[in-house]
Amino acid sequence: MPDFLLRAGLAGFGLVLATGPLGSFVLWRRMAYFGDATAHASILGVALALALGLPVGLGTLAVALVMAVTVAGLSARGWAVDTTLGVLAHGALAIGLVAISFVKGVHVSLEAYLFGDILAVTTQDLAAVWGGSLAVLALVAWRWQALVLTTLDPDLARASGLNPDRERLWLTLALAVVIAVAIKLVGALLIAALLIIPAATARALSRSPEQMAALASGIGALAVVAGLTLSLQADTPAGPSIAAMAAALFALAALRRR
Repeated sequence: MPDFLLRAGLAGFGLVLATGPLGSFVLWRRMAYFGDATAHASILGVALALALGLPVGLGTLAVALVMAVTVAGLSARGWAVDTTLGVLAHGALAIGLVAISFVKGVHVSLEAYLFGDILAVTTQDLAAVWGGSLAVLALVAWRWQALVLTTLDPDLARASGLNPDRERLWLTLALAVVIAVAIKLVGALLIAALLIIPAATARALSRSPEQMAALASGIGALAVVAGLTLSLQADTPAGPSIAAMAAALFALAALRRR
């Protein structure tokens, strides 16, 4: 097996460790639009990192964190979340695309950040992906009971001494980290697909929250293997191929459920 393909597979496996349980919470809380919006806004982080000579992952993480905290704060104050996300996401994406064109001396392919290039993952990228995913996985495991309770019944959670707004903030911060480490692998336009589709597939096959979270990671890993195989044999883009295989698995699960 070529080294680049091995690194791509390991990076994909590392990523789905976090996207499985995190994607489950995204579906349970109906936050799919938030993940998509944060991913789009991360393009502004790419532009800032290139302009300041910083690592791209650091720039995308900074913008994703600002986006997460801003949305969490505004929603807690009663702002319409869908409107706020629409304005922030598309505004940040547009500003980021414009800003990149003004960065002098840097030749960058926007397609790599929009659709990802998992086959170009380096050893350093691999370490960043696994480090970020394991950190998110540890956070979700630590806050699992509180996150589940605040998701199912916020009033009961408050009566139990939990703060639903704080748990939502933990979740949005975890999403920001995943998006920052995933942008080079599957791109800003496909991150939400890897978060949502495996979790949606697992929901049709699961009987408990824990089973759904674990199964979502397994389905994501299967999509990574199938997508990389398709990319290698048919010379298709790797990131979109992974998302397409995830969608195919969802279709099979939907047919089985019917």
